Amino acid sequence: MKHRTIANLSKCSETDIQAIKFALKHKRDLTTVPALEEIAQSQQGLSVGAIVLLKAMADRLHITQALGHGVEGQLALWQIMARVINQGSRLSAVRLAGQHAICDLLELPSFNEEDLYANLDWVCAQQEQIEKQLFQQRYCRTELPRLFLCSKVKSTL
Repeated sequence: MKHRTIANLSKCSETDIQAIKFALKHKRDLTTVPALEEIAQSQQGLSVGAIVLLKAMADRLHITQALGHGVEGQLALWQIMARVINQGSRLSAVRLAGQHAICDLLELPSFNEEDLYANLDWVCAQQEQIEKQLFQQRYCRTELPRLFLCSKVKSTL
């Protein structure tokens, strides 16, 4: 075979064709071309590694299911993740969300620290239900827990 088609340029835009011509013209050493900085620029995006890891752990431990997939449950999940990543305030959790792709990965709307404080009220109201669901997910009907931790509260009235 004398000729082989490796790409069809007929559907490429004019900009793409110009970029290909430019690359072929300077194929010996593209790093020495001063205009290369104008053509290709890169920037750091939002961090995803810690969020993906913590989300997978929350799924595996049934925390995601216990909290629910609504906005309140997802905000509660973010507060747990933010606490693991950085031991800070609600405001620091909002700032941390600006560094991580949490809104994209959990499909959350933008939020502020007031939303997180309101979410803590929701978690408090749902606490018993969340704990029961976590217990049921952890222990099947055939398997009983071997250890219970209890705390006594002394009243000093």
